Amino acid sequence: MIRKATNYDSRVLAEMAIQMWDSHTIEELETEFKETLIDKHSAFFIKYINNIPVGFAQCGLRTDYVEGTESSPVGYLEGIFVEADYRKNGYARELLLACEMWAKDMGCSEFASDCELDNIGSFKFHIAMGFDEANRIICFKKKI
Repeated sequence: MIRKATNYDSRVLAEMAIQMWDSHTIEELETEFKETLIDKHSAFFIKYINNIPVGFAQCGLRTDYVEGTESSPVGYLEGIFVEADYRKNGYARELLLACEMWAKDMGCSEFASDCELDNIGSFKFHIAMGFDEANRIICFKKKI
């Protein structure tokens, strides 16, 4: 079963998300997710197996330019995660489809995402899910 998350799910989401975004604390993620969950331009979906949360996807609407797209707003996959013991069962595909359906319901005709250049697993997932690579960039910064 996949269910759209509510504010009551912020802790469950944070406990899964910390495995992906480990530069944060669970408390930081929970606080961020509580704010995101009340934003009508964002959504989280949780995959359950026997009432156990095993994965989630976060999506949103982007109205600024999204690389390779031609419309606005664009549905955007902000993050997707499935617990290691539950991978290779099609659950990430189900979560992505829930995000895409949500984006269509929000008036989007395009859906996009990104990943770090060295994240080969994420790259392979995106290609397998039908995404086309739009661009590769390296960002720079310096203190002045």
